[in-house]
Amino acid sequence: MMNALFPDVVVNGETIPPAAIAAEAQNHPGPRDKPGIAWRKAAQALTIRALLLQEAARRGLQAEVHELAPGRFETEDEATIRTLLEEAVEPPEVTEAQIHAEWARDPDRFRSAPLWDVSHILCACDPRDETASAAARARAEALLARLDGDAKGFAATAARESECGSKSAGGALGQLGPGDTVPEFEAALRGLDAETVTPDPVQSRHGWHIIRLNAVAPGAVLPYQTVAPKIAQALEKAAWTAASRAFIAELADQSDIQGATLDPI
Repeated sequence: MMNALFPDVVVNGETIPPAAIAAEAQNHPGPRDKPGIAWRKAAQALTIRALLLQEAARRGLQAEVHELAPGRFETEDEATIRTLLEEAVEPPEVTEAQIHAEWARDPDRFRSAPLWDVSHILCACDPRDETASAAARARAEALLARLDGDAKGFAATAARESECGSKSAGGALGQLGPGDTVPEFEAALRGLDAETVTPDPVQSRHGWHIIRLNAVAPGAVLPYQTVAPKIAQALEKAAWTAASRAFIAELADQSDIQGATLDPI
């Protein structure tokens, strides 16, 4: 049944049930005060799915379901859409000149991983316990206010006050690279200059941290030969995505679609 806010979606005479759109909308977050955005995104996604499945049926395609991971398989619809796109989408080949041009645009983007020499003071708590978390944060803020900023003062405070095993080393964690610590801690490191301390305590699953970046060794710029395969992979993925969108747009132009749009939302 059609209403003004959520009209029926019909693709070449095939009506997409409102219940299916409502279920799909759970996968498309939008502003809480604008539920229509999630609905329209869901309607668009299911319209594209209908267009692809209809085209696969028109071509008489037979799809073989693939195992995506141990014990996890594609649905029949996913297999059908994959088979159609493999047959219909032919992105242009990425050339060596394109790969080199992408690298030359800014070689500085392609670096080896940095290394951070880090110390911290931990005020431990379970972040799910609001009372304990508030108390630990207040304690961390008080310690931060008393720190004098130099490495010696930080190490002495960590040795007295930190609730991490690193306190025996003055809070020193040694050299860390990307992925060596929890995401919140790493994000704070990336925002620090060498020989500086986080201006505010940083929360993680372990509690509240005061973090000092003692030194940083930025990653070296990698040579073209090293990064060319990854650049090629990224360009090939972008080319395939563009070609897929063009194919879907062509199907839409040839179709009768009511209640949904393929325009960006």
